[in-house]
Amino acid sequence: MTLSVEHQIIYPESDGQPMADNTKQFRWIVFLKENLECLFANNSNVFVAGDLLWYPQQGKPDIRVAPDVMVVFGRAKGDRGSYRQWEEDNIAPQVVFEIISPSNTMKEMLKKQQFYERYEVEEYYIYDPDRHDFTGFQRINDKLTLIDHINTWISPRLGIKFVFTQENLKVYYPDESPFLTTIELKQKADAEKQRADMEKQRADSAELELAKLKQFLQQQGIDLPKSE
Repeated sequence: MTLSVEHQIIYPESDGQPMADNTKQFRWIVFLKENLECLFANNSNVFVAGDLLWYPQQGKPDIRVAPDVMVVFGRAKGDRGSYRQWEEDNIAPQVVFEIISPSNTMKEMLKKQQFYERYEVEEYYIYDPDRHDFTGFQRINDKLTLIDHINTWISPRLGIKFVFTQENLKVYYPDESPFLTTIELKQKADAEKQRADMEKQRADSAELELAKLKQFLQQQGIDLPKSE
């Protein structure tokens, strides 16, 4: 029995490159990825990944790219060693982010833009935290076209808002709450859990008091009216 040609093709799960060149780049990648995961936490058909190799064509393992962050609508959450598009209903990532590091070259970034344009990415965002430069592209007529007014831009796909000023880049959820750092997200989760625990304790206490009241009234020969 001979193996098919496809079974002999290897699709590496790593390109041998680090996820980030420095702490600033890594922090931004994690910042975007974690908040986007929170944004779509209740939607089982939105897949968010960071630094995951994307193979758009079957049988062509050399054609690949690893976006710093990518979002795919229409694909289930779950672990993957790489994103092989032909195994994903042939759905390409609709939104990708690249965080520029000092080692990135203009040639490299141009090549990535051409890749994303060719393989049907709808929105492509680039942020350089060192130079504080933010650029975005939106697919119009099958071309990734520069977004002119990026200063207060709302992503058509994600619904998130970018506010870019001379001082900083801030990102907001559709409800206008800001994207949070990892520590802030944990603090928020802890606070929400504590609040939920306190509400449960209050409800349990109220239920216990009501049960005691019913028992006392019954002992006094008083029947409470039955609720309809």
